[in-house]
Amino acid sequence: MDSLNLLASGKIKRYFRATKKLATPGIISHITQRAAGKEPLFIEDSDYLVMLKHLKEVVLNYALEVYAFCLMPNHVHLLLSTRESNLFDSMRDLFSRYAMHFNRKYERKGHLFGGPYRQAVCYDDCYLLAASLYIHLNPVQGAIVNDPMKYRWSSIGLYSKADSPKSFVNPDFILGLLSGVKSGRIESYRKLLKHAIEIKTDHVLEREDAIERFGSKLAAIFPSLFKRVGRGKKAAKAFDMNLVAFETLEKMIDDIKTVSSAKSPAHRKAKKYLMEQLLARGFSRTEIAEKIGVSRKTVYNILKTVQ
Repeated sequence: MDSLNLLASGKIKRYFRATKKLATPGIISHITQRAAGKEPLFIEDSDYLVMLKHLKEVVLNYALEVYAFCLMPNHVHLLLSTRESNLFDSMRDLFSRYAMHFNRKYERKGHLFGGPYRQAVCYDDCYLLAASLYIHLNPVQGAIVNDPMKYRWSSIGLYSKADSPKSFVNPDFILGLLSGVKSGRIESYRKLLKHAIEIKTDHVLEREDAIERFGSKLAAIFPSLFKRVGRGKKAAKAFDMNLVAFETLEKMIDDIKTVSSAKSPAHRKAKKYLMEQLLARGFSRTEIAEKIGVSRKTVYNILKTVQ
C-alpha cells in the first residue's frame, strides 16, 4: 500500500518527506530547512527581519496559511498549509530569496542551505499541537533562552496575548484545538509549554519521529486534554480521514514485539500494516527493522510477500 492509499484510509497521522513532497491543497506541513554544515543562517538581527519580510511576501503571493514559525541561528521551522498546489514554488521562492540576500550581504558564494527543505505533513490534531509546541520550544532546547516567551524570532508572541495584533501568522487555528474561549485557550497553551520545557526532546532534523516521541510524553502528562484533541479532525480536513489515536503507533510496536503467535498469518499482516505506516513516515527499512526488532531481510520479505 503506497503512502497516498494510507492517507485515504486514515492509517497515518504524519508523513515525512525530504524528497517527493506532497503539494495537495489544504494539507498542513511542518517545513524544516537548515544551513549547510555548521554555517549560520542568521548573523545580525537584520537578517531575521529580512527572512520575515520575505516570508510575509511569499505568504501573500502564494496564498499560504502560516500557523507557527521559529527562526533559529542555523535552521528554520514553518508550520503552514497551502490553498493551491504551490508548496514547491513558494518554498523555493522563499529560500532562494533569502540565500541571495545572505550571499550578497556577506560576499559569499555557494549553497547557503544544506540540501532540500524537509516536509512532515500533519494529519492528526494531536501531532499538529505537538508540532506547534515543539517549534516554539526550539529556542529553549537550543539553550538560547530559558523561556520561549522571551525569544524574539518566533510566533510565540501571537500565542500569548488575547489581543495580539493582526499578522500574516494565524495562531487561532492551533489554539482552536484547545477548548474554551480564546483567553482560556491561550492559558492552556502556556500551561502546555511550561510543562513541555521539562521534557527532553530529540532534534527533528536528526530524528524523524522526534515530535511523535515528544507528543507522547506530553500526552502522558495531559491525557484527558490530548484525548479530547485527538477526536478532532482539523488537520485531516483535506483528506476527510478517519484517523487512529495519537498513541496507536507506539502501542502497535509494543504489541508486535510481545505477541506470542509471531509466525501466524494474522501477525504477519499486522507487521506489514505497521511497516507500511513507518515507511510512510519516512523511516528506512533498516530503521524499521531496528524499531520492531527484526532483520532488514524480514522487513523486505514481509512487505513483498504478505497479502
